[in-house]
Amino acid sequence: MNKRVFTLEQDGFVGAYYPNPSGERRAMIAMFGDSSEDRMAVSGAKWIHRQGCHCLAMSPAKKDYGHHNYPLERFCRAIDFLNKQGCDQIGMIGASTTGMLALTAASYIPQISLTVAFSPSDFVMEGFYRDGKDGMRERPGDGESTVSWQGKPLPYLPYAYRHPEYWRKIEEESKERGDKIASRSLFDESERRHPIREEEKIKVERIQGKVICVGAEDDVLWDTCKYIRRMEARLRKTPHECTFEPWIYTHGTHFVFPQSMLKNMLPIGSDLLVRFMFKAGREYSKECRQTRLDIDQRLQRALQNW
Repeated sequence: MNKRVFTLEQDGFVGAYYPNPSGERRAMIAMFGDSSEDRMAVSGAKWIHRQGCHCLAMSPAKKDYGHHNYPLERFCRAIDFLNKQGCDQIGMIGASTTGMLALTAASYIPQISLTVAFSPSDFVMEGFYRDGKDGMRERPGDGESTVSWQGKPLPYLPYAYRHPEYWRKIEEESKERGDKIASRSLFDESERRHPIREEEKIKVERIQGKVICVGAEDDVLWDTCKYIRRMEARLRKTPHECTFEPWIYTHGTHFVFPQSMLKNMLPIGSDLLVRFMFKAGREYSKECRQTRLDIDQRLQRALQNW
């Protein structure tokens, strides 16, 4: 697959452009995993190609899933590049933390006309690192937001716990629930201790075009369905121009990806991964798979109509 790699030093953002040979004028900025060049990114790009779009994968660094004061201006530079390639329709797609990032970026950058967020939050999260400090897989940033705009960190919901208690709480919850990773109680406790302020909420009413938020009730990373419903309620009482589509499912876990995309990423064992990671994936494997199949069909139609 052809690609052009971008570096922070030379281009102002980290990413890889995967042009679609069909020559479409539509492009999706995709944020999957911790790299813009690994198997997950390439598989996502291939799925996006099948929808008739170019793909520009982006990540915080060459290989890093940590997010701390990530400048939203990097997306502006990426969009400038895509415009120069003849792309006049720009969309964004992200999952989990990058689902939140996609929504936040779209609320600041009006050129984005399609935003797809899998398992997002409706608020800006506190920044976090994955640098293995003190043997912990992840730790919160010290007074850092996940994102910044014009050199200033955006207001964020602070985590309830500090390093190293933060990761220990996640390990405890994961063990209690029977999942490989779970942090829903951590986020609930964070919001209990610090009720979300208006300035920390994502201004979904400023987003242009179509917004698709996908979530499952059995998500154990955070209560994404509650967050999606709050965004929907916010739009009911706030003037806006976007079309908001909440796709909420009973079963699906945190991995509410289109089934064919997940299969691209893991040709052998894609369903096994969901069962391995999450207790709900084991107990409701058929229902979770049906959710992914439904998302696949609906998202393909949405992209065709975009």
